Amino acid sequence: MDILLATNNQGKVQELVRLLGDLPFNVRSLRDFPEVGEIEEDGESFAENALIKARAGAGATGLLTLADDSGLEVDVLEGEPGVRSARFAGEPKDDSRNNAKLLELLQDIPLNRRTARFKSVIALATPEGEEHLTEGTCEGLIGLQPRGQGGFGYDPLFYVPEYDKTFAELSLEEKNAISHRGKALRAAAAMLERLDQ
Repeated sequence: MDILLATNNQGKVQELVRLLGDLPFNVRSLRDFPEVGEIEEDGESFAENALIKARAGAGATGLLTLADDSGLEVDVLEGEPGVRSARFAGEPKDDSRNNAKLLELLQDIPLNRRTARFKSVIALATPEGEEHLTEGTCEGLIGLQPRGQGGFGYDPLFYVPEYDKTFAELSLEEKNAISHRGKALRAAAAMLERLDQ
């Protein structure tokens, strides 16, 4: 059975394929459906944005659709960058500019006060209009400087004390085990397993 993951990010597709394991789902992405075009995410929360993308994907393709919206919430910045994480430093979105802006805003804040979390909300929408949400979070700190070569986005700055590593320094297996998206995807995979029965 084909399902759509409403993203062009092949890394997210690979994560979902890995988590679905032996379930009989063939994961497609928006790259397979260029006619869908860019889906405008104008919601005020991760859940709203995930639902916007899932509904658009299911409506345009007739496929069961998963979509996630995720981002970074920094406590001392009152939850910023939040839903604006990808475009924190403005258009066009640029990871290095976003990281530079975050470091600049936190330059006088000591490490122990740089508490933050990655948050992911995954929406599942059926062509018939049924909808479900799952959520995952991962707590950490914003490091004093970027570390590591892996991952994307804020990964080089997101420090996980239990591992003494940033997300960009973790192996893919380590990251998937603790990440916000990994947790939300596992919950979504469990939901898909129930739907498949």
